[in-house]
Amino acid sequence: MVNPAPKNDRPSRLSAEDWALAALDVIAEQGLAAVAVEPLARRLGVTKGSFYWHFPSREALLVAALERWEVMEQETVFGQLEAVPEPRARLKALFQLVAHELKPHIIYSELLKALDHPVVQPVLHRVSQRRLDYLTASFRQAGLPRLDAQNRARLTYAAYVGFLQLSLQLGQPRLHHDEFEAYVGHVMATLIPE
Repeated sequence: MVNPAPKNDRPSRLSAEDWALAALDVIAEQGLAAVAVEPLARRLGVTKGSFYWHFPSREALLVAALERWEVMEQETVFGQLEAVPEPRARLKALFQLVAHELKPHIIYSELLKALDHPVVQPVLHRVSQRRLDYLTASFRQAGLPRLDAQNRARLTYAAYVGFLQLSLQLGQPRLHHDEFEAYVGHVMATLIPE
């Protein structure tokens, strides 16, 4: 009996999504500026021709990668939380989910560093607005009046962005597991209405 040829772990032809996901990995590891065609092709084990089959330029790849990140973020965060009917429980689930998803935060932090990039700015604007709207609606559903809900949403989002800045960009010492869990508990107790 003849043994079949060994299977390759990756598909024989990469899709545009494969390239976009690889670009997101590079953004998380090295930042937006590190996304370049040749290193990505080497990383994926293909030629540059594969890239140009799917994208006319690096900018088009960045658009696709950020669109993919935006969709993944929306599906991961908002999709999972729709099943939680009670507003306070949904807010607690949101805080827990956000606290324990590392890679999306690293990507977000790297994108904040590149906020002046014309591809990044509209994506971050949409994502931030969607997050603020979601938080505002959640705080309203938890019983806060409109203005209080908007202010609580801003405060919550500012705490999130500030924590990312402290830990990822300013290099503050990483909290041990118990310290981090206590911090998350404190944030929830402070921001989620009784």
